[in-house]
Amino acid sequence: MEKQILDAISKNSRFSTEDLAAMLAVDEETIRKKIQEMEEDNVICGYPTLINWDETDCEKVTALIEVKVTPQRDMGFNKVAERIYRFDEVESVYLMSGGFDLTVIIEGKSMKEVARFVSEKLSTLESVNSTATYFVLKKYKEHGLIMTKDKNEQERMLITP
Repeated sequence: MEKQILDAISKNSRFSTEDLAAMLAVDEETIRKKIQEMEEDNVICGYPTLINWDETDCEKVTALIEVKVTPQRDMGFNKVAERIYRFDEVESVYLMSGGFDLTVIIEGKSMKEVARFVSEKLSTLESVNSTATYFVLKKYKEHGLIMTKDKNEQERMLITP
């Protein structure tokens, strides 16, 4: 049942306990207790809203930054990652396999603001050896949800008698 709840709320965190109970054919109290347990166990860490900023008047730039670091003795990558994720600009930090160590995803108002973050904050950290920054030009799908409308898709018109 835990996986079913997580699958449902990962796509739509606005489902009520009543909705989830109906979907899973269990009582609301069972759902409420299970969600509370998952929140306490840090399985559910929050309920963010996915916003398509391209459809607003707000200017935002998203950048993915590859970071090569020197792990700290007895702490590995954890301490370095923690210093990085504490910056307000940072949306996500991932430990990676392959040619670099961390992926840092940030949002800024402009490319210049992102560049300033990389040059003044990120690259100046003692453990950071190098960075490579990539700017997101367009988001097509995020968190399993399609962010664009197909231009060929005809919107259906409601016809009433």
